[in-house]
Amino acid sequence: MSKVSVVMGSKLDWPTVKEACLILDQFGVDYDKRVISAHRMPNEMFAFAQNAVKNGTAVIIACAGGAAHLPGMIAANTPLPVIGIPGQTKALGGMDSLLSIVQMPAGIPVATTAIGVPGAKNAALLALQILGITTSKIQQQIVQYRQRMHDEAKESGNHLD
Repeated sequence: MSKVSVVMGSKLDWPTVKEACLILDQFGVDYDKRVISAHRMPNEMFAFAQNAVKNGTAVIIACAGGAAHLPGMIAANTPLPVIGIPGQTKALGGMDSLLSIVQMPAGIPVATTAIGVPGAKNAALLALQILGITTSKIQQQIVQYRQRMHDEAKESGNHLD
């Protein structure tokens, strides 16, 4: 049973999704990862989404490029929060993915992050913040993470020449 499920439309999304997994690793949060194509594996996608609660998942992170139906179709089939990462595409630079994920109809929300690696990192952090609502250890780790970012930014100003 994983608290976070990380899914991607194809193995081509792994270099992006890996950044989310690295943050989940840093926080010591259990997750599973898998490829589930909304278009090439629809039965597996529906089964995954419909069984996510029963399987112990609390938050789903889904990355997809192009038409990017994966996050929305998963959201339509589970009551769990879904965070969509728009994949960087060659054709349109990820704008196609972003618009596909962010323009969900009312009633089926998908939290959507930035395109590519920054979005993957923020998707993991948002998942952690959601888990932190009920897990004080994770919430404290978020506070410490942000303090480190603050300190590093402040320190970087001391080295300007």
